[in-house]
Amino acid sequence: MGRVRGMPRQADIARVAGVSQATVSVVLGGNRTGVRLSERTRLRVLEAAERLGYVPDPVAKRLASSRDNLLGVYTSTPAFTGSCAPILAGVEAEAAALGKDLIMFTAAGAAPDHARIRRTRLADGCLFLGGHVPADALGELLAAGFPIVSIGRRAELGGRIPHVGADYVAASAEVITRLARAGHRRVHYLREPDDAPSSGDRERGVRAAAADGGLSVVVTRTDGTDLGAAAIRHWLDDGVTALVVEETETGAVFHATQRALREAGVSVPGDLSLAVLGRPPAGTAGPQLSGFDVPRRALGRAAVRLLASLVEPGETSPHRLLTCPPVAGETIATVRPGS
Repeated sequence: MGRVRGMPRQADIARVAGVSQATVSVVLGGNRTGVRLSERTRLRVLEAAERLGYVPDPVAKRLASSRDNLLGVYTSTPAFTGSCAPILAGVEAEAAALGKDLIMFTAAGAAPDHARIRRTRLADGCLFLGGHVPADALGELLAAGFPIVSIGRRAELGGRIPHVGADYVAASAEVITRLARAGHRRVHYLREPDDAPSSGDRERGVRAAAADGGLSVVVTRTDGTDLGAAAIRHWLDDGVTALVVEETETGAVFHATQRALREAGVSVPGDLSLAVLGRPPAGTAGPQLSGFDVPRRALGRAAVRLLASLVEPGETSPHRLLTCPPVAGETIATVRPGS
């Protein structure tokens, strides 16, 4: 008996098995309604489906069942490089542990596309990774009752977007407090122009801890192109004893700061202390940088657990922030009184 040309349908299976299409639908749907069928009929349908190479339509399958154990991952940034890779490793590990399958929707480099975002409803729920997913598109999904979780804090829509994020405010404040305890009183904080929530959270932590510790902090937004030896020397002449740089995906400002320090002949931490709000780019040479770890793999795992709990009714705490462990490093020096 030859294979049916093209994508086989349930009608083709019914014809080959010698049964009605309704019987095929019952068998392939797992007979959830308890229709009385002989084992012989059931096996005949399954053998015909296997012979024809029948694959269920995922949309039809979802409509037939409240859950498919299928979770979506929507990325608006390159998924398998940089900081996204460990997050996705955590997503994969936790999904496997919970017996869930994953389907990925990628939009890296593309303009926001509401239609593409709506397609995430093929899954039981979806994780959203990257800071450039429009809040109104997420609002549409929430209004439809579709479970979503943002990996990264989202404050839009009155804070209704469920999220798992890193506690950048507390972690950044701890770095500034560490500098204060080491005797630093004038600090320069360099951050990139991006207005991502993670950047804003870092700055909030910096400013709050500086106010509490009596530090003078100047915050400069820069893409790194204006950083050079002259800027470093000017800050030193102005009494600055420490630079703080935020961790970003590009690492542009961190690399520019490193170049400027070398050009100025300034040693770290001998002449100037240096801290990173996060971790430095991979391959950074020199002493271990002081800062904190972002628990990216744990973020991925926690996001999957939260999404799985939202798929099941009854979740009451849709916002979770994970602690960022401090990294002591070797680049914060003690400032002697009067120096």
